[in-house]
Amino acid sequence: MDIAAIDKRYIWHPCTQMKDHEDFPIIAIDKGKGVYLYDIYGNKILDAISSWWVNLFGHSNERINNVLKEQLEKLEHVIFAGFTHEPAAVLVENIIKIMPDNIRKVFFADNGSSAVEVALKMSFQYWQQSGKVSKTKFVALKGGYHGETLGALSVGGIDLYKKIYNPLLLETFYVDALECFNCKYGKNRNNCTAECIETMEAILSQNHLEIAAVIIEPMVQCANGMNIYSPIYLKKLSYLCQNFNIHLIADEIAVGFGRSGKMFAFEHAQIKPDIICLSKGLTGGYLPLSLVLTTNEIYNAFYDDYFKSKAFLHSHSYTGNPLACSAACETLKIFRDENILIKNLEKIQKMYNILFELFCDHPNVGEIRQLGMIAALEILEDKENKIKFDPKLRIGFQIYKYALSKGLLIRPLGDVIYFMPPYIIDDDEIYFMIKTTKDSLDKIIKQRGKKCR
Repeated sequence: MDIAAIDKRYIWHPCTQMKDHEDFPIIAIDKGKGVYLYDIYGNKILDAISSWWVNLFGHSNERINNVLKEQLEKLEHVIFAGFTHEPAAVLVENIIKIMPDNIRKVFFADNGSSAVEVALKMSFQYWQQSGKVSKTKFVALKGGYHGETLGALSVGGIDLYKKIYNPLLLETFYVDALECFNCKYGKNRNNCTAECIETMEAILSQNHLEIAAVIIEPMVQCANGMNIYSPIYLKKLSYLCQNFNIHLIADEIAVGFGRSGKMFAFEHAQIKPDIICLSKGLTGGYLPLSLVLTTNEIYNAFYDDYFKSKAFLHSHSYTGNPLACSAACETLKIFRDENILIKNLEKIQKMYNILFELFCDHPNVGEIRQLGMIAALEILEDKENKIKFDPKLRIGFQIYKYALSKGLLIRPLGDVIYFMPPYIIDDDEIYFMIKTTKDSLDKIIKQRGKKCR
């Protein structure tokens, strides 16, 4: 079978300008094992981005494989309205154990964008059924990303994804992006007191009677160049939301399950969100599943006699899928049994050491940023003056292509190169990942006649 030919003839890939692949063929993958993907020719590629941030414990993980085989023989799927099953019950019991004490209820959905849709609708309907009918709007950050369905796009702050759809979107209050690399207060994320909260505070104080919720990615705006910010911002935001009677929605879809070095990124600020969205790493990278977790207070606003029409009428055909729940249960067991968060500390330090060894003095790396198992390099034309390359040069894309030819999968966000590898990566693979990135960066810059280290 000519996979590439069939693909080219029929498949429209996500987040892809298909014209790019006229002279840069789509790569056909045959199998995966550990941190590696293997194409149909047997070439291995180190998956440094966990296949869009979902894979935690490596491809074809034996433990997750086994529980899926076992579950497949028992129950593949059942309607989740009026029915339940053991994998769902085990999952929610264990997920609640690692949540703040205010979080007591779990709603199932299919993916990250769906979870955000659920969270927005849940918050909106809560206020409508609690006598606060003017609370119909949301607050989000410029540079934030929460998915690509229409509700999620409405609270996203990146024009690349949403500009064309603006006529279809909800009206949203936007707060200035957390630009720590170019802080207008002259501070950095390690020494600030979150002075930038002032724009959030102004919007909340002036409009709190209209605002249902604030949604935020705790600690890292991922699609915005892996922009890491201070936990003090989250602490102050949590206080403001409580003070103005506004829900705080923590979008942990990308940053949850150990990515930030803690199980959930909001733990860095020791806050208690009202609603939490989980997906991506939830199933270890195996199957689509998301959870929206919330408080008894919010849940109780929907609990009433049927004829009062207060039920939350949101559903997906595959809600609570037993196979996905089984994978999620095993993912949580691996965290516990193998002490993953503690084990990752050495890998986090290893990544830090190699990044600074290879890039600290690099003339085209403006900043090295890292939080847990997330790291990023800000690639610049002029480091001293913080001047970016012309976007038309697509430097990041050129680096991506060259790295692939050397057996490394990175997928830069513009000209920001980031690393989010599976947790099973070893020291030699970490070095290969970072060194190959440096070699690729230097190769592309040299081709443009620019100075390299």
